Amino acid sequence: MRHGLASAVLGIAMLWLGSPRPAGAAAVAATQSLDEVRSAAEQALRQHYAMPGSRVEVQSEALDLRLHLTPCREPLQALIAKNAATRSRMTVRIQCPQADGWTVRVPLQLKLFRKVLVANRPLLRGDGLRSADVHAEERDVTRLGYGYLENLDQVGGRTLTRAVASGSVLSPGVLGGRRMVRAGDHVQMVARLDGIEVRAEGVALGSGDNGARLRVRNDSSGKVVDAMVSAPGVVIALP
Repeated sequence: MRHGLASAVLGIAMLWLGSPRPAGAAAVAATQSLDEVRSAAEQALRQHYAMPGSRVEVQSEALDLRLHLTPCREPLQALIAKNAATRSRMTVRIQCPQADGWTVRVPLQLKLFRKVLVANRPLLRGDGLRSADVHAEERDVTRLGYGYLENLDQVGGRTLTRAVASGSVLSPGVLGGRRMVRAGDHVQMVARLDGIEVRAEGVALGSGDNGARLRVRNDSSGKVVDAMVSAPGVVIALP
């Protein structure tokens, strides 16, 4: 009889209180999903670097499982500095904007692929760049610490300050000043001897900056002489 009465009381209690929750269910319901936090950081970084001609790959790193965040009732906000340097490892702050909110730093791995200029052949110091010397190739620019060039418009007639190996990415640091003389330019040849200066017109057979040596053909005589660039369109005949 007592056993039946106890069962009846228990049944009434269950009707009033509902089915018992599994152990730990309350803790799960009261904790912000860490996967949602990571997903928000990944999406924000993709959008930050999204632009025509680019391909972005983002992978967030695992967060500390001991991290317990109160559920955020507002949409999560991502904070990324506009002038943040592009690196293979980045950090994005995810913020819960409500009054009792929180902020978490999410570490991510970034790969940002863009078309950059790569040398088709070994290039020498002092060479000018032509379209035949380079080609565009997709590279992860987060690993190009010295920078990169995306098109020949950035070169604009400038020469190389050092040699570049075939297959190497061209960086802004390899570019020197603009060429004062280009092959095929009509130049003024200046010859100096014992204080006497003679000028003549000629055609440059090479290209170079100030101080570069090149060959020049005299328009009048057709003779080819060695000369040194001294100013835009001006060369000094060498003895």
